[in-house]
Amino acid sequence: MIRIAAVGDIHLSPETRGVLRPAFDTLPACADLLLLAGDLTRHGTVEEARVVADEIRDLGVPVVAVLGNHDHHADRQDEVTAVLRDAGATVLEGESTVVPVGGARVGVAGTKGFGGGFVGASAGEFGEPVMKEFVRVSRRCADGLRAALDDLARQDCDVRIALTHYSPVPETLAGEPLEIYPFLGSYLLAEAIDTAGADLAVHGHAHAGTEHGMTTGGVKVRNVAQPVIGRAFHVYHLPVRSRVGAEAPTA
Repeated sequence: MIRIAAVGDIHLSPETRGVLRPAFDTLPACADLLLLAGDLTRHGTVEEARVVADEIRDLGVPVVAVLGNHDHHADRQDEVTAVLRDAGATVLEGESTVVPVGGARVGVAGTKGFGGGFVGASAGEFGEPVMKEFVRVSRRCADGLRAALDDLARQDCDVRIALTHYSPVPETLAGEPLEIYPFLGSYLLAEAIDTAGADLAVHGHAHAGTEHGMTTGGVKVRNVAQPVIGRAFHVYHLPVRSRVGAEAPTA
């Protein structure tokens, strides 16, 4: 089994420095890697990114992250990314990475994602330029995720995980007001996951949402926003993919 620790929406700032480190220090005993599903800072400042960096530096397990909308707020996302990478994290945006775990290869494909809504109630690429650009951003994020998952398939990974901030399915938004669903995720992300294939999809963003969901193609989706899971991280167990056929994940 591969042990995947995951959390999102930790929203760290100088006032919360050190709050997660005691829990994160236990990771080598219970997990093989840590996934961070965006909104790692409150306002996307470099100072806040340094707080996150101190929480995740030298944990003893690999750390893979995507940014969230809060991490973009100050328009310093490139600097935030650099600070996290300097602390040893792999930060993905339309990219993939392969993490060796024992004798297995765990592939993670990541993107922040974006909004737009879900089948039957989604925004269309029509009308004003700003609306068309909104949908195009969602599509570019989904296309990047699909390409990254395809890349992992070519690398013959034993486990493939889609890591996003925005949700690919409406089920994990249950508890949020219906009116804001279009700003919490996009069906385009689920289409990308189902088209390319994955063993698990992990996201954050929906603080009042629900942990468990599934794509129409049968990929399990987990909302790991910290207010949802109610702890420093949650650990999911995934069986190693058979070289002949894949086993169902138990997350």
